[in-house]
Amino acid sequence: MVVSRRGASVRAPRVSFESSPPPAAASPRIVVGDCVAEMAKLPAASVDLVFADPPYNLQLQGDLKRPDDSRVDAVDDDWDKFSSFSAYDDFTRAWITACRRLMKPTATLWVIGSYHNIFRVGTVLQDLGFWILNDIVWRKSNPMPNFRGRRFTNAHETLIWAARQAPAKDYTFNYEALKAGNDDIQMRSDWLFPLCTGEERLKGRDGKKLHPTQKPEALLARVILAASRPDDLVLDPFCGTGTTGAVAQRLRRLETIRNVAEQLLNRPQLGREVFQRGAPEPIAEIKHPEWSATLYDLLTAYAGRRQTQARSFVRMPKRTVWSLAEAREALERLIGLSMEWSPLDQYLAEYLVEPSMKATVMASSFAATLELVREGHLELNQHAAFAPLYVRKRQKTENGGVAAETGNG
Repeated sequence: MVVSRRGASVRAPRVSFESSPPPAAASPRIVVGDCVAEMAKLPAASVDLVFADPPYNLQLQGDLKRPDDSRVDAVDDDWDKFSSFSAYDDFTRAWITACRRLMKPTATLWVIGSYHNIFRVGTVLQDLGFWILNDIVWRKSNPMPNFRGRRFTNAHETLIWAARQAPAKDYTFNYEALKAGNDDIQMRSDWLFPLCTGEERLKGRDGKKLHPTQKPEALLARVILAASRPDDLVLDPFCGTGTTGAVAQRLRRLETIRNVAEQLLNRPQLGREVFQRGAPEPIAEIKHPEWSATLYDLLTAYAGRRQTQARSFVRMPKRTVWSLAEAREALERLIGLSMEWSPLDQYLAEYLVEPSMKATVMASSFAATLELVREGHLELNQHAAFAPLYVRKRQKTENGGVAAETGNG
């Protein structure tokens, strides 16, 4: 473990595991039963750190629904239901008193809660003689939204860190370790961690979560690293999914690995404390790269670089489109009373002043011509494939009929 600070100013020296090995730590144990009754069976003044995640007494009335009317899987277990605030206060006083008996004089206690219970817990702590060292705000980076829109989103929980009694001077606080892991900046009292989700969330075979209020491992790791030493005994009176014990064991294994690595590093090393007999001295080879380029190479590289960064702007001109209505109106006006065959291009010559207009004028005029032929106003003739189109006004016969003349078109 790194250098610890106990209290405000007393520093503990670095422990040497070779000269004075630490006492064997107690074996990890899970005790199932009523927490107050089971703690009464444990030896007094044997615990170095307590982390408690008690029932929050959420006082939920009925089901909590989302805007789509789906049910929120909230905390509705019997262990979180109390008949009154007085009953909850009695329960809180009982388990905290049991924890206090187990705590060493230098031990500290952490308890987490929400606005539903944390203020009542804090009152009981002070009534029982605990000395509050800090309150820590756990800011959730992914909090559950407020579905009804009647309150602020509940995006944090509060942790109270308290010493067993006042004056509190010899408690464990790993100030230097926390600072080193925080970019050499003092650790603040607001911690940002996400809720326990994904693979970290323990689920049963049915895919449902095993516990509604499982805490993230990162939160427990910071608590244990901040207020305990490698072989301290940690107590969690409300085990839940066992996150506290799992994180403590993992940190203990990491500490063991660190100690072994430090011992290996401190052994005599070849070439530093020990020198091989008759070994030739190594020849250091120092390389200095040299670059050469002609003016052509430099200009080529510069032009290639500029070409990749050059910007080109393309503006598409607005096309003028001749509508079918415009083409029909022009044909009716130009052909007028003409009874002779005339090329269709002759009527459209005045509209073909711009090359860009040719396609739209010809297409619209041909469509309008077919429409006028279908309605019986014009005649259309073409002598061969791809030959010019001829049009004229349709002629009426003496008996009132229509004289038609057809060609190859």
